[in-house]
Formats: sequence, C-alpha cells, structure tokens
Amino acid sequence: MTSGVARIGIVTVSDRASAGVYEDKGGPAIREFLTQHLTNEWQPIARVISDDVATIARTLRDLADLEHCSLIVTTGGTGPAARDVTPEATEMVCQKMMPGFGELMRAVSLKVVPTAILSRQTAGIRGSSLIVNLPGKPSSIAECLTAVLPAIPYCVDLIGGARLEVGGGLSAFRPKGA
Repeated sequence: MTSGVARIGIVTVSDRASAGVYEDKGGPAIREFLTQHLTNEWQPIARVISDDVATIARTLRDLADLEHCSLIVTTGGTGPAARDVTPEATEMVCQKMMPGFGELMRAVSLKVVPTAILSRQTAGIRGSSLIVNLPGKPSSIAECLTAVLPAIPYCVDLIGGARLEVGGGLSAFRPKGA
C-alpha cells in the first residue's frame, strides 16, 4: 500500500473547455465533492484535455504511471456523440474493468433523468490506480460520486493505492480489519 498524501487525478474531457471557449465546471465540481468527503490529506492533479482517444489515454497513463495517482476521476466524454470517447480510452489503458461502477451510476441517474441510459460511464484499474469515468454535468457528478464513493477506498486498498478516508455525511465500506 502506498503511504503518504493521496494523489488524485481530476480530468475534464472537453474540446470547448480545453480550448478556453467556456469555463471548466466539471473538474472543480469533482474537487469540491472530494474536498467535502475525503477526510485524509490528498493532492489534486488536474488536467483539462480535448475529446481525443489518444490524448485521454496518454493523460490517464501519465496520471497513473508517472504521477502515481491512486484515484483518477474523469468528467465528460461518456455520451453517445461521435467525440465522446472517454470510456474507449479508459478501456485501452486498464488491465481490469470494473463495470459495477457504471451500472450503479446509471441506476442512480435514471431516478433523476430518463436519458441516463445514454451514458457510458465505466471504471477500471491500471496498476495501483482506480479510474472512474463520470458524466460531464456538475449536478450528475455529485449524485454519481455519492453513489460510488463508499466502494472506492476499499477498491483502492485492494490494488495497493493510498488509503482514502471518507466522511462529510458519507462512509466507506471496508471489511473488519481492513
């Protein structure tokens, strides 16, 4: 298990935000949510990149392999549009896929909006990094992270990442003694 300050990658995937056409609201929404709910010290490593498979894959590899992020959370690029390729890039770089994350996020989002079935969020593992794809809408980010955060710390424990502690009205599940 990695010790010290947990490093968490926050990746906004958006052609327009990366070009400066509009302000990135997804990345800050992830950071705000994690700041409210992670009780241990952690360091955000933020990136705003274009909707391009090669760029996304390279960014995810860099955050996992070079920046040693135990958790990498993406926002954007999970819909059905031609430029929505975040799940494909995630699958390219991961050794194991964790489909339960996407299934739970879609189930939670379907209670809010019927078009949640169009979302292709997923999650996977690269080395000792858990990569979780979130939708691009800031309100959806909070509802999806609320659903999956209880499972993230134990998953990160199992793959050898930095220990994450959860609070702020949420709790993480860990078996006794873990």
